[in-house]
Formats: sequence, structure tokens, C-alpha cells
Amino acid sequence: MLRRNFIQKSAAAAVLTSAGSSLFGMPGFQEAQPSNSAFFKLRYAPGFGTFNELAGKDPIDQIKFCNDQGFRAMFDNGFMGRPVEDQAKITAEMTRLNMKMGPFVLYADFSKESMVLKNAEIRQMLVDKVKAGVEVCQRTGLKWALMVPGRYNEKMDWGYQTANVIDILRELSEIALQGGMTIVLEPLNKFNHPGLFLTDMPQTYAICRGVNSPACKIVDDLYHQQITEGNLIPNLEGCWSEIAALHLGDNPGRKEPGTGEINFTNIFKFIQSKGYDDPLCMEHGRSVKGKEGELALIEAYRKVDNF
Repeated sequence: MLRRNFIQKSAAAAVLTSAGSSLFGMPGFQEAQPSNSAFFKLRYAPGFGTFNELAGKDPIDQIKFCNDQGFRAMFDNGFMGRPVEDQAKITAEMTRLNMKMGPFVLYADFSKESMVLKNAEIRQMLVDKVKAGVEVCQRTGLKWALMVPGRYNEKMDWGYQTANVIDILRELSEIALQGGMTIVLEPLNKFNHPGLFLTDMPQTYAICRGVNSPACKIVDDLYHQQITEGNLIPNLEGCWSEIAALHLGDNPGRKEPGTGEINFTNIFKFIQSKGYDDPLCMEHGRSVKGKEGELALIEAYRKVDNF
């Protein structure tokens, strides 16, 4: 049902109003609060444009609609490219509604050997990127910026490439840390994205431990990792100290939960048990087009959130 949270909170408020002051005389009475039970247990984060049919294309209307449906986060890969005034409006509305924004993409060039080489020009480009990301975070209050190390080098020993990636990330993480930003590294599956250096969770975990900075963490994309290695919950457990954000998408097809092979209910139950209260970015498509598909997407999350 649309606007369930608004309706539920309004109904709860009406009940409290009609009860009047008589409640306060009851033994053991504690201050009543309108129910927020329509909010999802975890901060699933729709992307801007997920609900164009139901909410329209205005980003502020989309934020309000998502909040009415129980979502407590959003994500926008292209946030950094938005006009400054639009960034300000979006973050102000999300702050008003106590919503969180997932990572925006800071650097993800799949065509270059970006971090595996000791190249002064590439290093300076990455430093400049991180400084630009810090400026956005300081201006808007956002926290996470996503980076992909780029391609591997076929002629260089893997150990040297790993050391080079760790070295550059130590420098970039120091800049990010001083600016209040966290870099999140995303491993991507090698079947859809062949040739990339970073592909699996244990590898990314080892790099983060080598960098050893609170400003260098992992975004665990469950779609990519189901393809690459499976073993999703054990890898979440093993890498948990270095995970700062998550991306969602069922496999095969990268659509909403329930369309593929991943048991999202069990995964979400595990994530909640860890006390996680940051965005889980819904970086996937829909199995059904139009308004029906958007409604089905909401109901799919209601189903897997029932744990």
C-alpha cells in the first residue's frame, strides 16, 4: 500500500489524540510515541530514478516518496556530478528526514591500470580526485566515496601490483581521513568486468588491512560476489571489520531480491545482527516495468525484510 508509513504514523497520532490525557493516569504509563513499524529494519537505499513512475522525476519528491514507503536511505552514484545547488537541496531534505546517503562514485575507470603502477601522473590524478571528493563531503555532509583500482598489469608480478595499490591507497586514505571522507573499494566480478585488479572479498580485505586506515574500507556488492565466489555470509563475517557499505542485486539478472538465487532474508538477518545501520544500496534493475514493477519492488523488500 502506498504511503504506508505516513498513514500508519497519522493513524497512531490520531489514536493518541483521541485517548487524551486519561492515559497519563494509568499505572506504569510511559510516554507514547507514534509507531514507526512501517520503516524497514535496515536502511535499503533506492537510487534516484527507481520510482520515476510513482514519484515523478524531481529528486526531492523521490526522497519524500521513498521515506513514505519506509526507506531510510538513498544512493546516487552520480552525486558528485550534480550541480552544487542540487547537492545542497538533496542533502538538506535527507537530513530533515533522518535518511542516509550511500557512497557516490569518485573514481572507477575500468580501462586503465590506475593503482597497480608506480606512475607519478596517475598518482597526482588520484590525489586530485580524492581532494575533490573531500570537498563534496565537507560541503554536503556525505561520508563515503567509491573507488575502483582499475585494471591489472599482465607483465608485472601480482605481489608488486598489490604493494603499489596499498602504497597509493595509504596516501589517498590519509587525505580522505583528514577531510572526514571514507574511501570504499569495490571488488567487481571478472565475468562482467574482465581484466580488473580487484575481484573478491578476501583480496580486498587484505588490501584494507595493509592500508590500515579507518578511511579505507570495502563496499560489498552481493551481486558481484555471488558471481565471483558465493559464500556470502562467511565472507561478510570474515571481512566485517573492513566493510563500510553494501550494494544489492540478485543473481542472475541483477534485479530485485526474490528474482534469483540469493537468500536475502538470511543475509539481511545476519547484517542486522551485526548492528549495521548504514545504507544498503539497491543497485539493481526491476523484473517488471512501469508502475507495477515499482510496486513489486517495494513488496519484494517487504518480503525479505520480514525476519
